[in-house]
Amino acid sequence: MMNLSHWRLIVAIADTGTITRGAERVGMTQSGASQALAQMEETLGAPLFARSRRDVSMTAFGDAVVEHARGMLASLNAIGGLADEQKGIGSGRLRLASFPSVISTRLPALLGSFRQRHPGIDIVALEGTDEEVETWLASGAIDLGVVLNPTPERQALILGCDAWVAVVPTAHPMARRASARGVDFAELATQPFILATGGCAVNAQHLAQERGVALSNIRVTVRDWVSACVLVREGMGVAIVPESTLPEDQRGLRVLSLTQPIYRRFGLVPATATPVLKLVETFWQHVANHKTPP
Repeated sequence: MMNLSHWRLIVAIADTGTITRGAERVGMTQSGASQALAQMEETLGAPLFARSRRDVSMTAFGDAVVEHARGMLASLNAIGGLADEQKGIGSGRLRLASFPSVISTRLPALLGSFRQRHPGIDIVALEGTDEEVETWLASGAIDLGVVLNPTPERQALILGCDAWVAVVPTAHPMARRASARGVDFAELATQPFILATGGCAVNAQHLAQERGVALSNIRVTVRDWVSACVLVREGMGVAIVPESTLPEDQRGLRVLSLTQPIYRRFGLVPATATPVLKLVETFWQHVANHKTPP
């Protein structure tokens, strides 16, 4: 049985050239997209794409099907635009900002599904540090921002919550510990350390200072969480990263919980310097209905 998500998927695959990127665009997992594509091809009775190791290309049949799918989705978007006008939403531009790890993982699917439902609303997504996002919110330069550890009075729409974890090389003595035992923050701080910031002021350095601990042997400082894990794999040190940022390929790495767990929360908040627009309310409600439970 084919539905709109299937048609959106094949158009996304045709546009991006890979199943993985097509799946990301429509908010599906790679395995889910592969299964959906196989179901479509079985139902239609012919392959839509020719696969290679790195990408896909459309078959002649797939090219014709995708052309019709584009027309169908364009008509659907036009109907959605008429519906928005009827509701008083109309068109406009929404300015949204977030720090890197959320804008690359949590937001793409939400933005993609919102654009499908409200084609008249243009979303401008900006990437910045957590401190920059707070500055933009305060000045009204953006309409909505994703912030770290929002206080209750901000009434944030929580998008996620994850634990900070230690990452060590598999050859490290700490790697032989049982997962349930974990590792103490102060003990990690004495090791050769890979400091990853993730574009955020709240990082291992900040966490250490809050606990009166000094990172006494920082070997490398990087912005990207995955880069830190690569350096750990190479034996250059240990790191503390948010669990949600761990790479899919964890070969050569041992992930350990902290003996005293530390969590980070991130949530969507509106700007304080500008009135809340109808389109901002529409996006807020969409996120509330479609976000992954924290």
